[in-house]
Amino acid sequence: SWRTPQNTRIYTTPPLSPLTHIMAKKTSKQSTSQSTEKKFLQPGRVVIILQGRYAGKKAVIIKSFDEGSASRPYGHAIVAGIDRNAQRVVRKHTNAQIEQRVRMSYFLKVVNYQHLMPTRYGVDVNFSNFVTKKVLEDPTQKTAALKKIRKSFSKRYLAGKNKWFFTKLRF
Repeated sequence: SWRTPQNTRIYTTPPLSPLTHIMAKKTSKQSTSQSTEKKFLQPGRVVIILQGRYAGKKAVIIKSFDEGSASRPYGHAIVAGIDRNAQRVVRKHTNAQIEQRVRMSYFLKVVNYQHLMPTRYGVDVNFSNFVTKKVLEDPTQKTAALKKIRKSFSKRYLAGKNKWFFTKLRF
């Protein structure tokens, strides 16, 4: 049988280095700050849609539902975005051609948070007063809301505001 000398110590766990104490403190702070974390998927935030028909398109969050709802038990948001951007206009184009090339198409959709990538940009538009979940369920109300969105976005585009939002993503 093997015996240890009286003056040696047997460690059940290895001694902790100063770095492990620091790492333990950081993880404990992170877990407490998550409940007070600022929500960055707020209305007005520009996001890029990652999945589905509008993948790679830019959109603006109109209304966010962090806790989900009865029909969608996950975090989701109502977004309005640009499906087709304006094309380049040159001097030789006629007025009819310019009007056609500047025309953009828009979409209105409910998207899961997992399929959104937030950007650092924001657009200060407020569509929440006429866009709700009930509006999205009824096709006639949805087309009316899209017309209002089209009017607001085209006004911002012609004024030269939020230029990054109205340019096509290059990737």
